[in-house]
Amino acid sequence: MNIISFLKLVEIQTKVASMIPFLLGTSYALYRFESFNINNFALMLISLLSFDMTTTALNNYIDYKKAIKKHGFGYESHNAIVRYKLKEGTVVAVIASMLAIAVIAGVLLYLNTGFVVLLLGAISFAIGILYSFGPIPISRTPFGEFFSGFTMGFVITFLATYIHVRDLGFIIFSYQGGMLNISLNLLELLYMALISVLPICGIANIMLANNICDIEDDVVNRRYTLPVYVGKEKALQLFKLIYYTGYLAVILALVLGIIPISSVLVLATFVLVNKNIKAFYKLQTKKDTFALAVKNFVIFSVVQIAAILIGTVFNI
Repeated sequence: MNIISFLKLVEIQTKVASMIPFLLGTSYALYRFESFNINNFALMLISLLSFDMTTTALNNYIDYKKAIKKHGFGYESHNAIVRYKLKEGTVVAVIASMLAIAVIAGVLLYLNTGFVVLLLGAISFAIGILYSFGPIPISRTPFGEFFSGFTMGFVITFLATYIHVRDLGFIIFSYQGGMLNISLNLLELLYMALISVLPICGIANIMLANNICDIEDDVVNRRYTLPVYVGKEKALQLFKLIYYTGYLAVILALVLGIIPISSVLVLATFVLVNKNIKAFYKLQTKKDTFALAVKNFVIFSVVQIAAILIGTVFNI
């Protein structure tokens, strides 16, 4: 396996879906709490990137093993195992190695922080594995968009903030005399949830667009995704509604003063995003228009992060 086939196996271009929430949480920690821990930042980056690549490679491997339809763009060109004639043993070894790196970095991060990181990290790892692996992988059910959006959009954003501000009492676990006590700063958690809505929506729509493009192949391969259940037309309507929900959350966050006034720049991206929504409505293929969902996510997310950093630097 060379570097080109490896990058295709892990679909390196899709890692933006995990890196952007990570950077959003980091920028939010800088803006709201004026806090940054370089060691925790590096450990989470290594663990997150390694695990994201693990789940993607695992998903491609499972798709390769379970494929019924073995011709067409989705199988012969999109799946790196087929395209580059990779040996199964090599693929499995690469997946195991990346998972080991992710676990080691995650454990070190837990030792630097605390139980919250261990708990949410373990849940994220479990969802990531079960997304592609097991008797009924999540990716083959109607719940893929929900789990991917919540885990990557909210949990990653939350953890990327929490690792810098754990001493501020975000969440406190205490055990004494057989009693487990949990203290939550509900207001800050609600604020975190609100700023996470846009990445949640963007990531969910990447998965939804992928499933809409694959709807015919998924029926043949017995992948009963959300578009298979609700039909292409309703899935397209949901695709549009999800984006609109994300922008409404930004407006609400601005009104409540959770994010800096410079975040109004995010709303300006709606023009480009809406143009891409209309283009996707006209044609839905992995080769031609799936990338529009990724572009939308990058467009408003980069502006969202930049706007928060601008607000941090200039105190606006």
